[in-house]
Amino acid sequence: MTTSNDTFGAKGTLEVGSNSYEIFRLSAVPGTEKLPYALKVLAENLLRTEDGANITADHIRAIAEWEPSADPSIEIQFTPARVIMQDFTGVPCIVDLATMREAVTTLGGDPNKVNPLSPADMVIDHSVILDVFGRADALERNVDLEYQRNGERYQFLRWGQGAFDDFKVVPPGMGIVHQVNIEYLAPTVMVRNGQAYPDTCVGTDSHTTMVNGLGVLGWGVGGIEAEAAMLGQPVSMLIPRVVGFKLTGEIQPGVTATDVVLTVTEMLRKHGVVGKFVEFYGAGVAEVPLANRATLGNMSPEFGSTAAIFPIDGETINYLRLTGRSDEQLALVEAYAKEQGMWHDAEREPAYSEYLELDLNTVVPSIAGPKRPQDRILLSESKVAFRKDIHSYTSDAEGAIAADTPHTQLDEAVEESFPASDPATLSFADDGAIDVTPSAASNAVGRPTKPVSVRSEERGDFVLDHGAVVVAGITSCTNTSNPSVMLGAALLARNAVEKGLTSKPWVKTNMAPGSQVVSDYYEKAGLWPYLEKLGFYLGGYGCTTCIGNTGPLPEEISAAINDNDLSVTAVLSGNRNFEGRISPDVKMNYLASPPLVIAYALAGTMDFDFETDPLGQDTEGNDVFLKDIWPSAQEIDDTIKSTISQDMFRKSYATIFDGDERWRNLDTPEGDTFEWDPNSTYVRKAPYFDGMEMEPAPVTDITGARVLALLGDSVTTDHISPAGPIKPGTPAAQYLDEHGVERKDYNSLGSRRGNHEVMIRGTFANIRLRNQLLDDVSGGYTRDFTQEGGPQAFIYDASQNYQAAGIPLVVLGGKEYGSGSSRDWAAKGTSLLGVRAVITESFERIHRSNLIGMGVIPLQFPAGESAASLGLTGTEVFDIEGITALNEGKTPKTLTVTATKEDGEKITFDAVVRIDTPGEADYYRNGGILQYVLRNMIRG
Repeated sequence: MTTSNDTFGAKGTLEVGSNSYEIFRLSAVPGTEKLPYALKVLAENLLRTEDGANITADHIRAIAEWEPSADPSIEIQFTPARVIMQDFTGVPCIVDLATMREAVTTLGGDPNKVNPLSPADMVIDHSVILDVFGRADALERNVDLEYQRNGERYQFLRWGQGAFDDFKVVPPGMGIVHQVNIEYLAPTVMVRNGQAYPDTCVGTDSHTTMVNGLGVLGWGVGGIEAEAAMLGQPVSMLIPRVVGFKLTGEIQPGVTATDVVLTVTEMLRKHGVVGKFVEFYGAGVAEVPLANRATLGNMSPEFGSTAAIFPIDGETINYLRLTGRSDEQLALVEAYAKEQGMWHDAEREPAYSEYLELDLNTVVPSIAGPKRPQDRILLSESKVAFRKDIHSYTSDAEGAIAADTPHTQLDEAVEESFPASDPATLSFADDGAIDVTPSAASNAVGRPTKPVSVRSEERGDFVLDHGAVVVAGITSCTNTSNPSVMLGAALLARNAVEKGLTSKPWVKTNMAPGSQVVSDYYEKAGLWPYLEKLGFYLGGYGCTTCIGNTGPLPEEISAAINDNDLSVTAVLSGNRNFEGRISPDVKMNYLASPPLVIAYALAGTMDFDFETDPLGQDTEGNDVFLKDIWPSAQEIDDTIKSTISQDMFRKSYATIFDGDERWRNLDTPEGDTFEWDPNSTYVRKAPYFDGMEMEPAPVTDITGARVLALLGDSVTTDHISPAGPIKPGTPAAQYLDEHGVERKDYNSLGSRRGNHEVMIRGTFANIRLRNQLLDDVSGGYTRDFTQEGGPQAFIYDASQNYQAAGIPLVVLGGKEYGSGSSRDWAAKGTSLLGVRAVITESFERIHRSNLIGMGVIPLQFPAGESAASLGLTGTEVFDIEGITALNEGKTPKTLTVTATKEDGEKITFDAVVRIDTPGEADYYRNGGILQYVLRNMIRG
């Protein structure tokens, strides 16, 4: 049980039915009653963990006296109740824990001390690839392939489950981490050793914030921070600003939770919420079903906020009851929330730092794309938007289709070129002028066209063109946990099939629910046959399309795209649509609700207006429009009530940790320390503790550094971190070739995160990365200045040459550097490539802290300046002075950076140091967070 100094006399007892719990009452601290919900959770956390050293009475007073308008300046230590991981980002955590056991032994400590001190759960959900689709055996075949590819990793994780205390693994094929979290793992109020306290968590996936919908404060951290939290280290943070987001009204028929979340994403990105908490409040909160709250919480990283939370209320209790939580737990959650002033009161408006408001009545159907989740497009304007955006993705100008070209002229033109084609299946077919209002008429632009005839034994003959939808994925935690949109999609599929509509033959369809409960309610509602008729067979329970595990497109389609440089599209019900993420063949990606994913599979192209373009004809030859097959809100609601039950959840989760026969039959090693297989290409002993001594060496200034990469704005962790397929010929592929791995067995980079040799080679290797050291080159390349003239080289190869020559490296970036998922390998790979500093215009939260956690110093250009404004080209030699002040326990506000050009000209500027807290300074002085934790563990 946590012991507290209890300066405020807050410790007491809460009686609930026949049970008694120790709690720390917020009412003992004046001022906490006026706090936003999220800060009440933090205040309780400090009360319960007050130790007089890291957490003092002054910290508790500071949060009670929080000034909403003040900029964050007071550091606190937040101790999360638990840690949750997915397997891509979680495997390195367990590799590092296993390596720490050996390092502790080497330094004279007890290896069994290395255990999670906070409960940790891992859900294996990121490794299933959609190799097989559109057929009845897709699930079984994909899971078989998953085990063939990942057997070594899964054996290692099964070892970890047995070797470490308080570590549980949800095996493959059970569900998506965040859906499993809200439906089963999250208690909302935690009970441990007789204490009751708010459930809080950090997770190795940025969408950990989905649990915010349940009133659970949690967010994504890098695997590095998660390891520290597992080992009892608090998360160092500044008391944040809290944005109050008032909800009024209710969602209109035909509008989905996805439309709401895309609207909120756009609003909050425009407002600016990076590093802040967002808290929803107001009368409209009661009108937001829990699944919709979870959808909103899920996309917090897309807003840029740390968390996006809903307080606990009656809807929270209803959801906990539906998902099979015990009556005892329901009673505790309600009693605890009311006792602590954490129960939502629509009449009371807490003090917030900033205010926003949305009338849910005003939300309209939307999609987002083609490359960022905040780029919302009204569905009614999607065709116009596509025709504007496509010009950025192709240089084709000849044969552009005018905005008002009649359908018949298009058919004649195409039949002349492709007489065997069926115009009804053309992906660029347009049945008339765009129906736009006069004010939008100027946006009605033509679009380039390049019709390509494709012959397929399996799918028949068809024509592909720019804009063809080649991937339609109902996937991702964001929406598959939401019965209203999932059943809406299935009912739309039923209506489409009954009208005689079919998906276009070039669309790779995917149905990957977030839990087996979805399959159960589809089964009970009798809707699977309709989904399957449209090609949406069950492909896996995991993050398939959304994480980039789309799998290969059919060969003939992939060849047509690449041979003719077609700019095709993907539509998915996910949260991320960054360039290069979904499929290497697809340039333009759009986020949409599950019903719209199916609608676009029927349409087959983004060059489509659902208002005026028919999806096809019914059996009597009448045009069928989207409005003709869209299910009513009443029917969706009735179907939810008649098909989803508490028993469904209890049955599904009763054996969640057991796994299938494949999991149970894995040959699993035993012992306290792991026996590393020197031939493994999946799991290798981590290098972070090699040569480590008990006392850290003093930090030094950086001299004679070269630029590894000069990057622009909005470089995401997807651009930096190894993810997606392994491309033949790249350094990662060369490594696997040298180790006898056949090309068909390369698997994805994400699946090999337990092998640092593969991951270093895949860092900064995204096919869409543009290193401005080179002219018009995409991918993982740079200039190698260890060679005369600085020729083009793979970033990995150049890094090896620099390190061999003893030359440190820096990376230069623009605005919002490191946005996106909480990928620890974006920081680990950066560090292992020899990068000592990253200098940007601005950072996103998680990546900045991860860089410090790996011993890389994050710096910012002076306000208003950039690499371009300072005249930096990346060919300079960099010296960074002033870092040594950290050895004296001081964190300098700025460092002096001198960049020397080839002709001797010097550019000098003061870079802002983004080590934001004393705790982060400790990590940096130790060479990283893992070294800091290990040294403290041995001393302790």
